[in-house]
Order: sequence, then C-alpha cells, then structure tokens
Amino acid sequence: MSPRLDASHTRTATSALPPDDTLSELGLPDIPPYEEVGAVDARALSKTLFERLESLEEGTPAYSYVRNTLVELNLALVKFAASRFRSRSEPMEDIIQVGTIGLIKAIDRFELSRGVEFPTFAMPTIIGEIKRFFRDTSWSVRVPRRLQELRLDLAKAGDELAQQLDRAPTVAELAERLGISNDEVVEGMAASNAYTASSLDAQPEEDDTEGALGDRIGYEDHGLEGIEYVESLKPLIAELTPRDRKILSLRFVAGMTQSEIGEELGISQMHVSRLLSKTLVRLRKGLTVEE
Repeated sequence: MSPRLDASHTRTATSALPPDDTLSELGLPDIPPYEEVGAVDARALSKTLFERLESLEEGTPAYSYVRNTLVELNLALVKFAASRFRSRSEPMEDIIQVGTIGLIKAIDRFELSRGVEFPTFAMPTIIGEIKRFFRDTSWSVRVPRRLQELRLDLAKAGDELAQQLDRAPTVAELAERLGISNDEVVEGMAASNAYTASSLDAQPEEDDTEGALGDRIGYEDHGLEGIEYVESLKPLIAELTPRDRKILSLRFVAGMTQSEIGEELGISQMHVSRLLSKTLVRLRKGLTVEE
C-alpha cells in the first residue's frame, strides 16, 4: 500500500518512486486521500492507472506504485463484497483481507482491451476468493473438496428451482438440474451438516425461554428401564399357566380390580389375591435370577 505524502492530503510518488520521478512524469493526476474519492472518480482514475500500468515494467518502483494505488482505490469493492458475509463467524477483518487478495488477482489479470468495466470484472474474483476461504477453512468437520463444491452447487440450484417452482425442490429435481444421481444429492445434503456446529454451551436467543443447547438435548429416559423389564418378563410370563396369565392381563392391562377379576373368573377375591401374589413373587424371583 502506498503511503500518504504531503500535508495538503494529496498523494505524490516520492516515497515509492526514484527521486527524479513525479506523478506528472508518469502521466498521472494528483490523487486525493482514497477515502475522499467517490465511486465514479475511482472508476475514472482506475482506468487511467490501468492504461499507465500497461506501459510500465513489472517489478519497478513505478509499477508497484501504480498497482498499489489501484488496490487502495478499489478497496470499496472488497468491503462491499465482504458485507455479504457479515453473518459468518469469522472476523470481518479476515474476510476483507482475503477479499483484498482477490482484488489484487483481479488487478493483475485485468486488460483494458476487453472493454469491461473493472468493478464488473473484479467482483466475481473477489467473491470467489472469499467463498474459497470459507470452503477451505470454515467447515466444522473436514469433508472432501468434492462435497464442499457440491454443497455450493446444491445451494445455487436449490435457490434457482425454488424461485421457478415456488416451493422447495425435491431431490430428484436437484439431481436433474445438476446432472447427478439422487444418491449424490443426498450425500451433498448430508455433507452440508458438517459446515457449521453449535456449542452445547451456546446461550439461547433473547426471545427463547429454553436453556442452553446442552440442557435440551440430553435427559434420562426412565421409560428405557421399563422396556428392559418388559423384555425380560416375556419368557417368564410365557411359562405361567393360562389362568395366571389371564389374571395378570386383567389386572395390569385391563386395569380391573381383584373383585372384578374374581367375578370374571368365578372365584373369590381372596383367591385372586393369593394367585396374583404368588405369580408376582415368581416373576420377581425370575428377574432376580436373570440379573
């Protein structure tokens, strides 16, 4: 980056060029502080600088000065591109730094003869560099590059199809759009889950009454113990007499009282109580032996 040069807030080339060189000798106008240059003026100045850059020898102080000035004049493009990614967890300074690398690459590749405005040419390169940064460094779980790129393709195709269909596209529709199999689409969708991860200690949003994520996804299910007992009881119950099994069913499945069971079977309530107690002791003893 070229330094500021004089107290009048204009830039000269004395610190970047040999002593005998001046901006006028380079065929360049005085350049005010970069933050004071508007978008229209920056575009016009950039065109002049690109014209001069083509006539300079790479590696010379004059070439470096013009190239660095182009970078600073067009940093607004980087900041604009970086603002699209402000919701990401990475610091904005890092995103701008990566975007600046894209800007430098665009400057080195730009040719006035193409007849394209520099911002139009540079933005895809800048955004591509930022996306590459996220793709290569921001995945919570490392996945193959093929799946990283497939995730981007799926996201783009999904947005396009959603606009056309006015609904979320199906796996088959995504596969047809990208020319891949349904299994590959599913694999790409699964890989997308590795892009971000949330901390179990993350606090909820202000309007969320729930606790931290870790407090919501793990708890002791006491019903699991009951399932184990039921499975252990099945062979023991199968060994009971038909009458004992019927009494168990009427009592614990149908919810009938001992008196109602006695009426159902034609025996006294006291007899039902004895039979039921005997059966429960047998089952309890069987569970103890199994353990």
